[in-house]
Amino acid sequence: MTDLSSATHPAYAQWLAQLKTRFRQVQIKAAVAVNTELLQFYWALGADIAAQQAQAQWGSGFLAQLSQDLMREFPGVKGFSRRNLEAIRQWHRYWSSDAAIAPQAVAQLVTIPWGHNLAIVSKCPDPAQALFYVQQTRAHNWSRAVLTHQIEAGLWQRQGQALNNFAQTLPAPQSDLAGQLLKDPYVFDFLSLGPEHTERELETALTEHITQFLLELGAGFAYMGRQVPLQVGEREFFLDLLFYHARLHCYVVVELKTVDFEPEFAGKLNFYLKAVDAQMRGPHDAPTIGLLLCKSRDRLVAEYALSDIHKPLGLASYELSHTLPEALRGQLPSIERLEAELAQGGGQPTP
Repeated sequence: MTDLSSATHPAYAQWLAQLKTRFRQVQIKAAVAVNTELLQFYWALGADIAAQQAQAQWGSGFLAQLSQDLMREFPGVKGFSRRNLEAIRQWHRYWSSDAAIAPQAVAQLVTIPWGHNLAIVSKCPDPAQALFYVQQTRAHNWSRAVLTHQIEAGLWQRQGQALNNFAQTLPAPQSDLAGQLLKDPYVFDFLSLGPEHTERELETALTEHITQFLLELGAGFAYMGRQVPLQVGEREFFLDLLFYHARLHCYVVVELKTVDFEPEFAGKLNFYLKAVDAQMRGPHDAPTIGLLLCKSRDRLVAEYALSDIHKPLGLASYELSHTLPEALRGQLPSIERLEAELAQGGGQPTP
């Protein structure tokens, strides 16, 4: 095994000196662009580590030695711990594994904090999914907590998945953007509702947790009200939830159904959209969009129903909580068992 002591290995000593010089240059520029400069240094360092280990065949103690030498030179820099050097190496290896994505990714990922980068790499199985979360973080300035929530809630898998008729009812730029914004399913895991909740209970719970609801809807939605009245002829109708979308420049009517989708739901929402366009839409507003949230839907039935709707309408399901992992399902008591034990006054149910 090659001795990595800088006193006996000139190649290592020379490379270490270069690293020190480069990092001092980073420190000088840090006041202007701390994060970008630091992550660019991390990226180059990750590439150097990979190259040095491949060419020089330094052993398992390489990163420990490098960490020790850099921390001796820069004692106040936490980023040179062995753990962080290992993270830098893994981060570079992760993004370098996809030659098609890496070039466009690097310029973007160095603009978000290092902690965000680590969260994305640790939770996303492939660079294509990871790049999506990098772009969303940059676009919406997510905190690390929000980013982690979006990854764990499966935003990548749900984004743009709602059934809709936008291609037939909206011009191309508007239809594409609207389609990308809607999800399926929507996850309302911040609510505490029983399985037999009513539409009014769901509506009330969502508005009581409006911040989380807006986060789940996505960027650009502004809450306008609930049970918004519409007068049509001599009758009064009420919209469950009304929003305005800043990027689409249009009203968005959200109707809630706690049952499976039925074709007449689409017809009623189409009626509401026509009324909103006639009574509320301004001269500079785009056509109002409807979002129908149901407990579940038969895809073919939904496609048939949407095909004859003339207003832009999206259809998605919702979930109140994430599905339990398969490994845990057999370890938890059933609803029937919980109810039986509680009815018997047996105290805590047994697993």
